[in-house]
Amino acid sequence: MQEAGKTKKDDAARQALSEKDSKAVLKQYGIPVVEETAALNTDAAVAAAEAMGFPVVVKGLGAKLLHKTEAGLVHLKLGSADAVRNACDKIQKGAGDLLEGFLVQPHVEGKREFVAGLFYDPVFGPVVMFGLGGIFTEALSDVTFRVAPLEAADAREMLDEIRSRSLLDDFRGEKAADRDQLVSVLMGLSDLSQKAPDVAEVDINPLIVDAEGRVCAVDALVIRGSVREERPVPPPVDPRRLGRLFYPQSIAFVGASGRLGKWGHLLFTNVLSNGYEGEVYLVNPVRETIAGRKTYPTVSAIPGDVDLAVVTIPAAKVLDLIPDLETKGVKHMLLISSGFGETGEEGKKLEARVVERARAADILMVGPNTMGIANPHIKLYCTGTHVWPDPGGIAMVSQSGNMGGQLLQFAEQQGIEIRAFSGSGNEAMVTIEDYLHAFEVDELSEIVMLYIESVKDGRRFLEYARRLSMKKPIVLLKGGQTKVGEKAAASHTGAMASDARVFDAVCRQSGIVKVDQPMDMLDLSAAFSSIPLPEGNRIGIMTLGGGWGVVAADLCSAYNLGVPELTPDILKEMDALLPPYWSRANPIDLVGESSNILPMQVMEALLKWDGCDAVINLGIMGKRLITKRIVKSTAVDPTYTPDFLNDVVKVLYKFEEEYVEHVVTMMDKYKKPVIGVSIMTDEKEDKTVNKVAGHKYNALFFPTPERAVKALAKMYDYRRFLVRR
Repeated sequence: MQEAGKTKKDDAARQALSEKDSKAVLKQYGIPVVEETAALNTDAAVAAAEAMGFPVVVKGLGAKLLHKTEAGLVHLKLGSADAVRNACDKIQKGAGDLLEGFLVQPHVEGKREFVAGLFYDPVFGPVVMFGLGGIFTEALSDVTFRVAPLEAADAREMLDEIRSRSLLDDFRGEKAADRDQLVSVLMGLSDLSQKAPDVAEVDINPLIVDAEGRVCAVDALVIRGSVREERPVPPPVDPRRLGRLFYPQSIAFVGASGRLGKWGHLLFTNVLSNGYEGEVYLVNPVRETIAGRKTYPTVSAIPGDVDLAVVTIPAAKVLDLIPDLETKGVKHMLLISSGFGETGEEGKKLEARVVERARAADILMVGPNTMGIANPHIKLYCTGTHVWPDPGGIAMVSQSGNMGGQLLQFAEQQGIEIRAFSGSGNEAMVTIEDYLHAFEVDELSEIVMLYIESVKDGRRFLEYARRLSMKKPIVLLKGGQTKVGEKAAASHTGAMASDARVFDAVCRQSGIVKVDQPMDMLDLSAAFSSIPLPEGNRIGIMTLGGGWGVVAADLCSAYNLGVPELTPDILKEMDALLPPYWSRANPIDLVGESSNILPMQVMEALLKWDGCDAVINLGIMGKRLITKRIVKSTAVDPTYTPDFLNDVVKVLYKFEEEYVEHVVTMMDKYKKPVIGVSIMTDEKEDKTVNKVAGHKYNALFFPTPERAVKALAKMYDYRRFLVRR
C-alpha cells in the first residue's frame, strides 16, 4: 500500500497543520474538541492558565512539531503558575526554532482513551479508523476501519468491533461512553473526507471519555495534501452482455490442436464430450482436420455464425486476430493465451493494445491468461480442468486458474451445484467488479463465490458488493494479503493501516462473508444454498457421544455462537424421550441409544423450542460405515449368515435415507437450519449436500464439528448484516 494520503504527483505538498488549526478544522465537522488558548510566550501562557483554572495542560505549538509527547513537549496536570512557567521553559528548550508558541488546555480527566482518524487508501479512497488510543494504540493495534462515506450503522459497528469495547460500557465507577458522540466523531471524519478532499490524513489521539461518559478530542493532527490522483480503472461492462457470454450458441476454437494435453486440445474436447448442444468450430490454418472434424483456416471462413471465440494462439498473434473476428461479427472472446500483463511491462503494453482494438471492434473479452468458463445449465464446460459440477445457483469467479480448477473439482465431488464459473485471468477488460454487477441482475445466481487477489476499482467494488449482498450472499477468499510496505510517519492512523485491514473493513462494510481457507468457501457456499439463515446465534447440540458435544460447545463459544441452557419446558419434553440418566443439559447427549426414532424426536423438540435458532447433530450419520466394518469382521463368526449381516447394513442405509428426509422436512417446517457431522464418512458415497426431491432445503453433513460451527457462525454474521441494513 502506498503511504496513506500520498499521491504520485506531489508528495512534497503534504503539510501538517498545527494542533490548534487542526482542531479548528475538526470542530467544523461536529467533532468535540477541548477548549484551549494559544499563547505566544510564557507570560501569556501563565495568564491563560490562571484564567482557565488549574490544573491545566501546556503543549508546544507549531506546525512542524509532530509526536510532541515523545519529544517531551506535553506537560500534564499543572497545578500552579510556577509549574506552567517551568513547563514552558522545558518546551522552549526541547522545541527550539520550531516552536511557534504554547497551547494551554484545561486538564481533561478520563481513564479511557481512544483514537480516531482518517487516511487515504490508493485503492478504496478515504478510510475512517477507530480504536484503543493513548500509549496503547500501536502496541496493541486494537483498531477497526471503514471506507468513507460511512452510514451511521457503519460507525456503530466500528464501536463494537474493537477488542477493548468493554471500555465503552460502565467502567470502574465511570459512566458508559456516549456512543452517539462517538458515532458523531466518526461520521464527522467521514463528512470531512467528502467535503475536504485536500485533507490527506487526520489523527485524533487521545479521544478521551471522561467520568460522565462525555467525549473530547484533546489532541489532533490534520495533514493537508495534494488533490488525490484518480487511479486509471477499466470502464464498466454491461452486465447483461457479460451474461450473454456464458450462453453461446456457437463457439470457434482459435488455435485448436490435435495434440493431447495442449490447451487447444483440452478445451474443445471438454466442451464436446459433455453434451454442449451448440455449434463447435475448430480453427487451425495448417491442419485440415482435427479429432475427425473439419478445421477452418480463419474465423471468417466459418460458414455459420460465431458467438464466442476461444483463443489459445500465442500472445503476439492476438492483435492480428481481432480484425478477423470483427469481420465475422464475433462479439465475445475468451482469451486463454498467456504472455500479457503477467509477464512485465512489455506484456502490459501488448495487453493494453489488445483491449483497445477489441473495444474498437465491439468485442467483449474475458482474460487474457484465463483458465476458461463453465455454464452447467447449458452443459458448457470450457475449462482446462476437466471437472463437471451439476447446474445450480452458485456463481464462481477465480482470479487464479489453479485455485479455480480445485474449487470446481471440490464442488463436483461434494455435490455442490454451480450456476456458472469464470477464471477472470488478468481482467484486462472484464473485472471482478463487472462480475458482481452481472450476478446482481442474473436470476439464476443465488450465491456468489470469489477467489480474488486484487481489486482494480475499489469504490465500484464496494458499491456493487454492498448492493449484491443485500440480495445474495458473497463468500470470498482473499489471496496475497500482505502487511503494509510503507508507514506514514506522521500519525498513528497511517501507521495502523494495511492492505489486509482495509480490505477486511470493505468486506464487513459490504456484507461479504470473508473466509480464510478454500474449504471454507465450499462449506459456506453449500450452507447458503442448502439451509435457511439462522435468526439468532442460539445453537442446540445433539450428540451420540459426550466428547463431541463438548468440543462443539467450545467451538460455538470461540465463534460467538451461544449454547443456551435448557428451559424447564424443553427439559420436561426431553425427560419423556430420554432415559433417566441423560445429562439434562445442552449439548444433549443421546447416551449411545441405538433407537433410530430417538434422534428424530429430539431434533424436532429442539427446533420447536423458542430458545433455539439452529441445530447441530453429531454422529447420527455414518453408523452404516462403522457397521459395515463390524460386519466384515463378524464374517469370521459362522454363527451369523452373510444374509443376516447384509440385512443389518441395509437397515442402517434405510435409516440414513429416512434421517436425511427428516432433516429437510424439519427445516421446511420450522425454517431453522440443521447441520450434521458424520461419525464416519466415505469419500465415494458421502456428499456434503444431500438433496431430497420435493423439498426446498438440502441436508448438510460435514466431517468435523469445526466446519459445521464455522458455517453457522458465518451465516449468522451475514444475517446480522441484513438486519442492520
